[in-house]
Amino acid sequence: MDVLVLIDKLDDLVHNAKAVPLTDQVRLDREEIYEILDQMRATIPEEIKQARWIVKERQEMLAEAKRECDRIIQEAREQAIRDASQTEIVRLAEKQADDIVDDAKRTARETRLEMEDWADSILSTLEVNLDKFLHAVKRGRERLHERSQETVIAGIGPEPLDAEELDRFSS
Repeated sequence: MDVLVLIDKLDDLVHNAKAVPLTDQVRLDREEIYEILDQMRATIPEEIKQARWIVKERQEMLAEAKRECDRIIQEAREQAIRDASQTEIVRLAEKQADDIVDDAKRTARETRLEMEDWADSILSTLEVNLDKFLHAVKRGRERLHERSQETVIAGIGPEPLDAEELDRFSS
């Protein structure tokens, strides 16, 4: 399941929680929260695994491109040695080897850049998802704080908590 869906579920659960009479607290179903948190713990590492896999794939593709480049260079050298007896053939072979090397380098560079763009795109998506997760958590904390302030203003419950006490309870 997508982390953002789980965050929305958790946000809805907190937002729709029933207030405990005569207090600034709300009642939440502990099992529902634990279930959502367990699903989040299972989902987030999977997204991180995917990002790591992408990086590994990129490295493997770069290594393969380098091996292919080395193989092409070696083939070009071997061809040049075989044709060394004839000057014109040697000149043509060197030009062809240079073209092959240039083509292999260009292909390797293009492949590397494409893989970096792809990995960056996946990591960017993960970053956006994590930012949304943090925003949802902050929004949930703000709603809880607003609800407790509304309860205090209405004259129900104890004195409002100051910022230090709120931080202690929310940590």
